[in-house]
Amino acid sequence: MFSKESKKTIEKTVSERNVIGKNTKITGDIISEGDFRIDGTLDGNIQTNGRIIIGQAGLIKGKAICANADIEGRFSGDLNVSNTLTVKSTANITGEVVIGKLSVEPGAAFNATCSMKGAAVKELKKNEKKNLEKTAS
Repeated sequence: MFSKESKKTIEKTVSERNVIGKNTKITGDIISEGDFRIDGTLDGNIQTNGRIIIGQAGLIKGKAICANADIEGRFSGDLNVSNTLTVKSTANITGEVVIGKLSVEPGAAFNATCSMKGAAVKELKKNEKKNLEKTAS
């Protein structure tokens, strides 16, 4: 029914899911293409093209780069989320955060320097448009 070509395409689009369990501590760097759920402790850096989920008992101390993130636990360090960061009410985030979009539930502790890439780009384009209008007048 499926040719070998289409079967390979289907396998490539399926994203892997990785889990660091509740009583697990990892020291070092992680690079992955798939999603990552952390219920234990990561003392190091993590980079993925997928989603990072930090469970209520989870902790990351280091640098994280991902497309999306859902944080219920603790994060300390540099966080770079190209799309949406969702901060749950039980979350505690400290450090530097660069995001595309931000969603924060009431009760979350968000003690970080935060910059929004999407908002910054829109503001820059808005200022450029104003400058062009002034020079054209």
